[in-house]
Amino acid sequence: MNIERELKKRSNQSCELCGNTDNLNIYLVPPVVKNAGINESIYTCTVCIEQIETPEKTDVNHWRCLNDSMWSEHKAVQVMAWRMLSRLRNEGWPQDLLDMMYLEEDDLKWAQATGEGEAPEDKIIHRDSNGVIIEAGDSVVLIKDLPVKGSSMIAKRGTSVRRVSLDHENAAYIEGKVDGQQIVIITKYVKKI
Repeated sequence: MNIERELKKRSNQSCELCGNTDNLNIYLVPPVVKNAGINESIYTCTVCIEQIETPEKTDVNHWRCLNDSMWSEHKAVQVMAWRMLSRLRNEGWPQDLLDMMYLEEDDLKWAQATGEGEAPEDKIIHRDSNGVIIEAGDSVVLIKDLPVKGSSMIAKRGTSVRRVSLDHENAAYIEGKVDGQQIVIITKYVKKI
């Protein structure tokens, strides 16, 4: 199955968030899971992607389109609509839309997985050994040999760990694959690449 072909068909070749028909791309909705497919993806324009990934560039009026797309039958579109409405909730009208929106429990957990919508003082921030903020999907390098609990394996210093995931309850822990094994890593022993 070709994901892009399926997304084009599903979206009628338009952005699933704003309806734009130019510069469309596949966007995997974070946190990206192994074997992510059409159910974890949306077909969206570069304008939306840039504003999703760079909050400082958010144009509030661009996101009025969520009034329509929040009702999509596709979970990934609903999750992204919830995240953007949560980011903009202080504008007033997004809070009204959020109050109307309903997500199943698992979908709400997915939507909240990136910390969008949490008050800044409540957000758990993961920092590397230099104090640089680590986000889900970032790559890090180990700065110390680390024994892996429950295994005879030692994760060697200098090993890079790609596409880490965050522990949303503890800022000191991230997860990633080392030598094909998913392990928990303490953030003070990594440096963001």
